Amino acid sequence: ARSAAQRSGAGGMGCTALLWGWLLLGCSWGPGLLGVGAAAIATATYMLDDAGGLGRQFDGIGAVSGGGATSRLLVNYQEPYRSQILDYLFKPNFGASLHILKVEIGGDGQSTDGTEPSHMHYENDENYFRGYEWWLMKEAKKRNPKIKMIGLPWTFPGWIGKGENWPYDYPDVTAYYIVSWILGAKQYHDLDIDYIGIWNERAFNSKYIKLLRYTLDKHGLQQVRIIASDRLWEPISFVLLLDSELQEVVDVIGAHYPGTKTVPNALLTKKKLWASEDYSTFNDEVGAGCWARILNQNYVNGNMTSTIAWNLVASYYEELPFGRCGLMTAQEPWSGHYKVEAPVWITAHTTQFTQPGWSYLQVDGHLKGGGSFVALTDGLGNLTIIIETMTHNHSQCIRPPLPHFSVTPQRATFYLKGSFYMIETLQVWHSRLGFESGNSSLFQKLHPVKVWRGSFSLDLNVDEVYTLTTLKTGRKCGCPEPPPPQPFPSNYKDDFNIRNPPFSEAPNFADQTGVFEYFINASDPGDHVFTLRQVVVQRPITWASDADQTISLIGNFKWVNLTITCDIYIENAHDGGVFIAGRVNNGGIYVRRAQGIFFWVFADGTYRVTGDLAGEEILMKGLSGVRDNAWHTLTLNIQGTSASGQLNGYPLWENVTISKPSNGWAAIGTRSFEFAQFDNFHVE
Repeated sequence: ARSAAQRSGAGGMGCTALLWGWLLLGCSWGPGLLGVGAAAIATATYMLDDAGGLGRQFDGIGAVSGGGATSRLLVNYQEPYRSQILDYLFKPNFGASLHILKVEIGGDGQSTDGTEPSHMHYENDENYFRGYEWWLMKEAKKRNPKIKMIGLPWTFPGWIGKGENWPYDYPDVTAYYIVSWILGAKQYHDLDIDYIGIWNERAFNSKYIKLLRYTLDKHGLQQVRIIASDRLWEPISFVLLLDSELQEVVDVIGAHYPGTKTVPNALLTKKKLWASEDYSTFNDEVGAGCWARILNQNYVNGNMTSTIAWNLVASYYEELPFGRCGLMTAQEPWSGHYKVEAPVWITAHTTQFTQPGWSYLQVDGHLKGGGSFVALTDGLGNLTIIIETMTHNHSQCIRPPLPHFSVTPQRATFYLKGSFYMIETLQVWHSRLGFESGNSSLFQKLHPVKVWRGSFSLDLNVDEVYTLTTLKTGRKCGCPEPPPPQPFPSNYKDDFNIRNPPFSEAPNFADQTGVFEYFINASDPGDHVFTLRQVVVQRPITWASDADQTISLIGNFKWVNLTITCDIYIENAHDGGVFIAGRVNNGGIYVRRAQGIFFWVFADGTYRVTGDLAGEEILMKGLSGVRDNAWHTLTLNIQGTSASGQLNGYPLWENVTISKPSNGWAAIGTRSFEFAQFDNFHVE
């Protein structure tokens, strides 16, 4: 790879010849600083020395799948595109090359962008093949056998709380449920879970954490470490200092969105400190700037030795909450289109040149002209230095608010001491986020830098990332371009006729309350043997505001005029009910306020048309003759400001005037947490 100076064509050869030692003085890397006089920039020196011992042990960089349903659309991609996406995320020395994968332990409840199914919907039920997290963990492990696995629940099936919206009243039940998931991962998928969390961003319970440790040990899972409490630094740090028994069983304090800062109590516990969820920012250049800044500064400012991004890959409908807040984007399985966003290459600057078990060097890490650096070693002579110079406006994360700071062009001279004194050359990888110009240069290999008498200098511009390393293994994949983007098919059918489905859920359906699974109707004479069934029959222990109805979304949020047809089967006698809907405008954590045109039929022989999921805005109602435990065909037609409905091919209601919403997804669902079946879904 040519140096940035060569690529810019501005006196490149003169620069290249001098790219060694501190002879960079008159010359800059990258077009950004060409012609900037030496006197105009800040200069400072920094020592890298291991003679006095090392800093904290590095635990790795990772990402979250779940919390919730963030990988939903990924599983439906055709090959080779699905494997390419997985390679970009997990394959060592390839793309993001992640060290850690954290997954949601599905609990049947809404956990941001959808629900993820539990391995135990009911007390006497165990199934370790639901959802897609098992598959994703195996795909990650296949690519990187050393990847670390974390499980964390957001929601729990309702039976665990025995009617209460709380998982700690029966801590032995909750511990049994979580340990079952860990044992199932091993028994059915040969997956070793390395870390387990408590309850995402909700209260922790000391008695439960101790019981969880006891239950793990009882089942021979001594190697599984406990992270607490996946919320804030407090009160967990304070409680750990007071409770020596708890101090013994918690291995890692995990904080969310710490803003690169920790608190004195957390440091006093002497525990590993992690940003166990961070980032959550739209994955454009500013998102990449946010990620570059916190990957360094979580350690420099906050002593955090792991940073985990929410989320791994934006594989959910973009109009759901926090659209495109993944390291990369893969939200079009129907077209095969995906995008390797800038945060993937920012990740590579750290992950491709470090490993969990390396140690940070004891350095201050703040650059004089603004920005930061970290240095890590494997203790065997290898050294990796990562430098970032992100400016304030180009590195704001979604949370917390970022206090003002300034970054200016600067010259940094590094002195290598101790065992690093003998290093002669360092490989150089460089990214420049181009905000003004709009064209970024991401993860480019530059000429190696020569170390002269234990030192070298770099001219740093703003919004840059440099990795300087003794490792020669870095690689930027030059894969073929994925197919171009396409909207969701305007004519879409699914008859659910699949005998051995690879996943428990039908493609593209995004459950927002309840769980919709493939079902085999053994008693059916033939037309409806294979169906889609809503299976959550008790309100889960919630994390967000799940609706009181169940609902699964599908299609294109921009759809205006459409016809939806679906066969439906109400299983609940007396009070059962189902709907089909169009122009549905909300999901995720906002699902309760979803509006649209909802066509309901009930087991008591009535029907309703409502403008909302809650069923409060009634547009039409009457008798339908529908009964439970029989198949019926519903058709909903929406054109402009008018809607009509058919039952079994005959008009049931028509000319209902609708004003809002003007567009949205198609949907199916039930009146309550009840069994019901759907078949031959068709939207046009």
